[in-house]
Amino acid sequence: MKTIRFPHPLVLLVGFILLACALSYVLPAGVFERHPDAATGREVVVAGSYHRVPATPVSPLQALVDIPKGLIDAAAVIFLVFLAGGAFTVIDLTGALRRGVDWLLEKFRGREAVVIPIISVLFATMGALENMQEEIVPLVPVLLILMRRIGYPTITAAAVSIGSAAVGAAFSPLNPFQVGIAQKLAQLPLLSGGGFRLVFLLLALTIWIGGTVRYALRHRLPPETAEAADPGVAAAGRNHGLVLLLLFAGFAFFAYGVLKLGWEFEQMAALFFTLGIVAGLVGGLGLTGTAEGFIAGFRDIAFSALLIGFARAIFVVLEQGQVVDTIVNSMSAPLAGLPAWVAALGMMGVHTALHLPVPSVSGQAVLTMPLLVPLSDLIGLSRQVTVLAYQYGAGLCELITPTNGALMAIVAACGVRFDEWWKFVLPLYLLLLALGAVAVVVGIAVGV
Repeated sequence: MKTIRFPHPLVLLVGFILLACALSYVLPAGVFERHPDAATGREVVVAGSYHRVPATPVSPLQALVDIPKGLIDAAAVIFLVFLAGGAFTVIDLTGALRRGVDWLLEKFRGREAVVIPIISVLFATMGALENMQEEIVPLVPVLLILMRRIGYPTITAAAVSIGSAAVGAAFSPLNPFQVGIAQKLAQLPLLSGGGFRLVFLLLALTIWIGGTVRYALRHRLPPETAEAADPGVAAAGRNHGLVLLLLFAGFAFFAYGVLKLGWEFEQMAALFFTLGIVAGLVGGLGLTGTAEGFIAGFRDIAFSALLIGFARAIFVVLEQGQVVDTIVNSMSAPLAGLPAWVAALGMMGVHTALHLPVPSVSGQAVLTMPLLVPLSDLIGLSRQVTVLAYQYGAGLCELITPTNGALMAIVAACGVRFDEWWKFVLPLYLLLLALGAVAVVVGIAVGV
């Protein structure tokens, strides 16, 4: 049987842009009325306000113009990826990263399999705390060095990073960009149902980490030496310990800024740029060597960064064609006549399908929760379960949808074709989706 083979990531995303263009001619244009929400500070839809508007089809020429518009919309994320990628290339040129990898492998010699659970838990924690995604892209080269030195296939670098972060975010009890926004819109106390979610988060991570370890061990390759793993990298750096200390301090400040200071992507990018400069000077590269390191990093990360903007352009086209609300309305309306538990599972399916045209989890919450919460009240479904259905449906879709720019960028940076990623991730995704469905049904049974 022939396996599915996806086209080149850029071809795939341009194809989705043109598909969105075609949908603007086929689907009726319509919008919901919106109003500012004091709890979230965002514009939210008014339930029952959907109405048709004059068609505004997007021409193929306009769809092509929307590609740079998508890049502009995603500019803050793209420049974070560029500057952080440049910073990590500078740090790598000092030799500190390879020295750190050598130290780590020495500590875990003979127990390399535990590296995957440790790294996965770290990324899952960041996913659960702050929905970490695009920030992972610059870390991929470091993870690739580590996995190649152990002898694991490069796909594991994506699995332990973006995969673990997505699972942590989808099952998180406190992710502010998913469950936090959804609970505010559902008028539920923040962190309510946290214990219930935590149980299923642990089960989900067990499934994901177990599947990743099993794949890595079954497809293990001969480990690469330091020289083979890092050809052409300058070895003239110095103060490796101090550079690594700066790196850890930078990560600690990054976490503090995101979680406590409410940093946006611009502040994150400034931190990584500063980190790269200081690390380059401390590591002995000098001003010229540091500048050249940034340039090399920009060049290596450019394709992955630009994929994020191309993915954003898909939503730009759908929004210009005024068909996003039409898609949401047509999917949510049929749920009204179903029994509560069937409607809850139907909500999961709706959120999964909607995440292709609406790749932002926070944007999807703002768009759907004001519609589905009144519906859940009408059919006797608890609002907490309605939030669970959103979390698992939309959040887990981050693992598979090609409109997720961060996922496309990271898989591409690992040198893995998207069909290879799908072959790896699909069985685990289905298991996690089944776990989410169980959580929804149990939530109804126990009255969360």
